[in-house]
Amino acid sequence: MTSRHLLRVVLPAVLVLIWLAIAGVTGPLAGKLASVSSNDASSFLPASAESTKVAEELPNFTDTDYFPAIVVAEKDSAMTPQDRAFVADTVGRFAGTPGFAERFSPAVPSADGLAVQMFVPVSTDGKPKEQIGELRDALANPPPGVTVAITGPAAQAADLSKAFAGIDGILLLVAGIVVLLILIVVYRSPILPFVVLFSAIFALALASGAVYGLAKSGTLELNGQSQGILFILVFGAATDYALLLVARYRESLADEPDARTALWAAWRATLPPIAASATTVILGVLCLMLSDLNSNRSLGPIAAIGIAASLLASITFLPAALALIGRVAFWPKVPTAETGASHRIWQRVAAFVSRSPRKVWAGTLVVLVIGAAFAPMFRADGVSTDDFFLGEVESVTGAQMHARHFDAGSGTPTWIIVDEGSATAVAEKTRTVDGVASAEVLTADMTPVTHDGRQAVQVTLADDPNSLVAQDTVVAIRDAVETVPNADAIVGGGTAVDLDTRVTAQHDRNLIIPIVLVVVLIVLIVLLRSLVAPLLLLATTVLSFGTALGVGALLFNGPFGFPGADPVVPLFAFVFLVALGIDYNIFLMTRAREEAHKHGTRDGMIRALTSTGGVISAAGLVLAATFSALAVIPLMFLAQIAFLVAFGVLVDTLIVRSLLVPALTLDIGPRIWWPGKPDPDTARDDRSPAEGDGVLPDPSDAR
Repeated sequence: MTSRHLLRVVLPAVLVLIWLAIAGVTGPLAGKLASVSSNDASSFLPASAESTKVAEELPNFTDTDYFPAIVVAEKDSAMTPQDRAFVADTVGRFAGTPGFAERFSPAVPSADGLAVQMFVPVSTDGKPKEQIGELRDALANPPPGVTVAITGPAAQAADLSKAFAGIDGILLLVAGIVVLLILIVVYRSPILPFVVLFSAIFALALASGAVYGLAKSGTLELNGQSQGILFILVFGAATDYALLLVARYRESLADEPDARTALWAAWRATLPPIAASATTVILGVLCLMLSDLNSNRSLGPIAAIGIAASLLASITFLPAALALIGRVAFWPKVPTAETGASHRIWQRVAAFVSRSPRKVWAGTLVVLVIGAAFAPMFRADGVSTDDFFLGEVESVTGAQMHARHFDAGSGTPTWIIVDEGSATAVAEKTRTVDGVASAEVLTADMTPVTHDGRQAVQVTLADDPNSLVAQDTVVAIRDAVETVPNADAIVGGGTAVDLDTRVTAQHDRNLIIPIVLVVVLIVLIVLLRSLVAPLLLLATTVLSFGTALGVGALLFNGPFGFPGADPVVPLFAFVFLVALGIDYNIFLMTRAREEAHKHGTRDGMIRALTSTGGVISAAGLVLAATFSALAVIPLMFLAQIAFLVAFGVLVDTLIVRSLLVPALTLDIGPRIWWPGKPDPDTARDDRSPAEGDGVLPDPSDAR
């Protein structure tokens, strides 16, 4: 066996076998990611947050091994003893069973006599979804006229877990089906789409295994949102890289009779832009590590691992599989020297842009600016925790029932930890704050509970503890207790956690966005060895983000009826749109630079647009479709991220990269590469942009 035969046959076979082995080991771990993830908001906060400090001290005063579920029953007429007995007896049977405390509160009637409530402590170490599910099943058949719901922190955690439960199954299924259908349409082949899909699946297996190991060891904080974004990123990125390689391979096959030689040429040509693209995304998402929120900080390396796995699968498994299959991969339309590489549609687009580039970029710029003008209307100051869910959720409807008959904050107290001797003064000061129903020093046997010279004040809020109004009340409480001398008071609890999370997310947004811009700009400068082109590409990508944000504001505030957005929504949308959106400009401009060295900047851009238009548009469509799959998870912030990224990618792919950037490049001419210089043989680029308008390279030469 010759060394050439070894390289051409045995090496690809070995690579495929290695990937099969990797997938066999790490693939099953994708389904186990939920077992090492946490959706507890308090675990995402930094140690410096005031509510985090309270959470550290609170176990010294009260049992924090359980968090409450609130069973509330209401009736249009007065609750009868039988109605109250149904709630008390049914719920009481769970006391002392696995996942529940030994003792529950009694069934407490409301002042209006129309409702009853019970507080049920649920273990924080168990699976609240299972415990709450058991309670809901037991209460499913109440007496006639009685409506029962379960709310409170434990019920909300259960509903959140239920919402994220679709990530392992339905999200992957939807994303996989969407990608497969698009690939079948793009390739019109029954073979090639599955090769590309397997490349994405193997990348996901590798990424899942790495993330599982890091999360299980405690190195990373994994949550449902990070898990969902990981799946989508890997599917989208791996497919995008595959599309670029396969498209260049198809072009090479039209010139080269030997399939493996054509594949090698395509691999060498596409490796630099694919690697540059992956590097840009990895560095962009790693900027999230500067976040003060643990959830955001962990998403950075998790997303980076996904992109790295996508790159590795795309440059090893995919070419190895294509080498083994050969031209048959494109069956039934196998490319040959006779068929050539057709780019008719994109020839027309290039002709349209080249005829009047200034009019094209001015027109598209106006359209994008109009969309971006609505971006200031985007409301991202935070939403009520109850608004996280899409559709009707029992913990939300239960909270509304509870608020109609009881102090809304009962069962979800706000806690103040103070120095001994100041607790009474702090409690009195807290009662004067609007929105506070009660504030009492925590006692045991009529004696204040004291630990290391500290005491606790339990505060009941009058408003829904999940609401923004309740968060404003916490701010007022913090301001009030600061005026109590020698109290050293800190305010925490569930509402304070939501408040601190929102404030920290706003800080992260303002810090990370500028840093991402600088990092991406540096990568582009190094890649293109230019200053003008990187600034132009970055500006157009930011403009497409602004347009997506403006259109999103119009739709979210109007037809979609969203009450607002979490501060993390524009941050995530920006990071992914800039990092991923710049990819398509990298694919275009690296090809334009390659062609410019042979044919000059003008013809180089026309050739680059003609040859890459189809594949980049398909890649953008795949990425938009995969991000859209996030909308199957019934959580508002994921649906908002899905829309913003999907719409922004389409704008960037179909308008910015197809019209705006080529038109600007044609109008600017060779100066686009400044301070670099065009090749000495391309002095003809010094002609005016109008010269040669509409003159395009022959289709067979567009490669």
